[in-house]
Amino acid sequence: MIRIINKIKNISVILGLTYFFSFTLSGCDSELNTESETSLSAGEIFQTQTRIEGLVNGMYKALKGASMYGGRIHLYLDVRGEDFINVTGNSYTAYESWTNSYTSGSNDINNTWQQAYAAINNANIIIDGLAKSTGVISDEVKTQYVAEAKFVRALSYYTLVTIYARPYTENDGASKGLPLRLQAETTSANNDLARSTVKEVYKQILEDLDFAETNLPDSYSSSALNTTRAHKSTAIALKTRVYLNKGDFQNVITEAKKIVPQTDAPFSATTGVKHALQSDITTLFGSNFLTTESILSMPSTASDSYSGQSAIAYVYYSNKEYYLNPSGILGSSLWGTNDARRNLIELKSGKYYLKKYAKVSPYIDYIPVIRYSEVLLNYAEAALRTNNNALAIKLLEAVHHRSDAGFVFPASSENTSTALLETIRQERRIELLGEGFRSNDLLRDLLTIPAKGSSSLQAAQVLPSAENYIFPLPDSETNTNKAL
Repeated sequence: MIRIINKIKNISVILGLTYFFSFTLSGCDSELNTESETSLSAGEIFQTQTRIEGLVNGMYKALKGASMYGGRIHLYLDVRGEDFINVTGNSYTAYESWTNSYTSGSNDINNTWQQAYAAINNANIIIDGLAKSTGVISDEVKTQYVAEAKFVRALSYYTLVTIYARPYTENDGASKGLPLRLQAETTSANNDLARSTVKEVYKQILEDLDFAETNLPDSYSSSALNTTRAHKSTAIALKTRVYLNKGDFQNVITEAKKIVPQTDAPFSATTGVKHALQSDITTLFGSNFLTTESILSMPSTASDSYSGQSAIAYVYYSNKEYYLNPSGILGSSLWGTNDARRNLIELKSGKYYLKKYAKVSPYIDYIPVIRYSEVLLNYAEAALRTNNNALAIKLLEAVHHRSDAGFVFPASSENTSTALLETIRQERRIELLGEGFRSNDLLRDLLTIPAKGSSSLQAAQVLPSAENYIFPLPDSETNTNKAL
């Protein structure tokens, strides 16, 4: 943890992270107007509304770090699976993730860990500082900011626990999890912290999300803010993902019903932000990033975007370092030739490449974190696993028929629970391709990570019992946290 802590011994360093999030707390599309101070104490930073707003913006900015939801976390988690073939063998663009050969010294392993804990610590600083601050902002706004901080902390811990710890479903969360840091750290005094169990980490994640749901606003004043800041439905939607990973299907259903109250299509939220599928999925990736299907996205502008190997658009599309495996989901009979989602891939020189992120430099694609279609598929799987196959089919078909209205599912794909589960799994791979789901969808069911490759590059399968089934703890943590 010391690399993070050393960067934030002085609160002014945190301020350096704060002022470039595309949509600020006031809803403007410009950078937050800031104080000019170069050094502020922990007490001073909570003395003005502007500084507090800056910290909240900075927390989101940390979540949007290149190694987190700026895009690369999606890359790491998708290429672990079988749907992409590596072209270049470039270790800077997730080749070690593709081959499942990360070591504790790998840049990706260390950078993701540090970025996630930076977001967590930013959230903790806000929670702690606002508890001590009086009279600067209203109690209502203070509670909202704490709720946003707890949402960011929950998402960050979920991201970490699902890649650096054994799956919850393996032994009901009894495995070692993560150092659970819940207090603001501005010195290295508390570096040494033992790992909580996976169950304890999930418990904290869900407590944070319950608080967030209760105290976040129903909606904001613009579609931009509804897409880029956490509101009630954002917390609810993330809970469906967390409970699914936990194998708690009844609670997936409980949460999903809050924003998917119907039992027949069309499905849509009826309170808060009116989330719903859009008629054309391609709209979400390029022409309108701010639809009601986008529950949470990381925004980008020309002045606030990642470039080169830090940009997911560069890796997948501009530089074409991965193509779609013909033996992967691309070859599925469920992905018909008339499916609109095929407009999000491009054929070049005999290979298909993902173009969900297809902006040229500067790469100003918004990065999706949670979409309504995911919630419907989470709900479908939970309905199936609780023996409501009829509802599961309706939810599955709503997602599929949005992009291929004339498609008729073969009877064999839906006529047994086993077949229907495999169909839902394939639908997730089609719908959420390139959005960071494949690794967790394999691990939460303790499935083997399949082998894949080309004539020049190969990646072996990884069994659930293998050490490299999960990411190793990074050197940056083990070298400084003696309690591990």
